[in-house]
Amino acid sequence: MAECPESNGIVNNIVSEKWCGSRKSEWVRLNVGGHHFLTTRTTLCRDPKSFFFRLCQEDNNLASDKDETGAFMIDRDPTYFSPILNFLRHSKLVIDKNLAEEGILEEAEFYNITELIQLIRDKIRIRDELPQKENRKQVYRVLQCHEDELTQMVSTMSDGWKFEQLINVGSQYSYGNEDHSEFLCVVSRECDKRERETEPTDRAKVLQQKGLRM
Repeated sequence: MAECPESNGIVNNIVSEKWCGSRKSEWVRLNVGGHHFLTTRTTLCRDPKSFFFRLCQEDNNLASDKDETGAFMIDRDPTYFSPILNFLRHSKLVIDKNLAEEGILEEAEFYNITELIQLIRDKIRIRDELPQKENRKQVYRVLQCHEDELTQMVSTMSDGWKFEQLINVGSQYSYGNEDHSEFLCVVSRECDKRERETEPTDRAKVLQQKGLRM
């Protein structure tokens, strides 16, 4: 039986795909990791160098068994298979936000889909080259303390918090001849933009506004 044209260094993918589809247009069932997918030989024959192209040939040498429904059994993760199959269908890569691009790349390499491999590698490269500062933000907090508490408060700051500014807001009370000054201590920390920050309390807002007026 005639086979679909093989790659010889000058391959016309479109002609090859149409030829395979016209000769064998029946549906193909795949069992990927226990999940069934239904597609056509035309879709699977899109890349003449791929695993699927060879799978569709009657004299293929791939050791792939079939289950009770006649589906080709493939021992791979079905979670990452949908983006692979959809790319073969419409030439677009759509990735669910919960899927890692590296996981799809691994599957694309296993199935040897050359166009998809290059596309995902480019996406990963662009993602990794984005300035880290775009995903970072500076968060400020205003803390109230007494003069005798300053040293301990500054020395016990942790979790990335650092001292920015100290504002003397005067004394609101005194004992004998000694004034107990109050201070506003401004601290900051760099964090991820996706990290949720708690809203400041009403008292914290008042102290922050008071510090800005000083």
